[in-house]
Amino acid sequence: MTTFQGLVGVAWRKSSYSDGGDNNCVEIADGFPGVVPVRDSKYPSGAVLLFPAAAWSAFIGCVTADRLH
Repeated sequence: MTTFQGLVGVAWRKSSYSDGGDNNCVEIADGFPGVVPVRDSKYPSGAVLLFPAAAWSAFIGCVTADRLH
């Protein structure tokens, strides 16, 4: 199992498209070259997924282009 220690004290942010609720979306952290840390805002002390930056960009591109049906 790989442990990633670089997430202590990270500033998390929500999408500007969130409806403003505290616990209803994913959050990401910036400043990690090559990866995008993602967590569920309902469980801030829970698991963090690390996506390759290119894969995250491709996913966001599909979401914004409304290509996920």
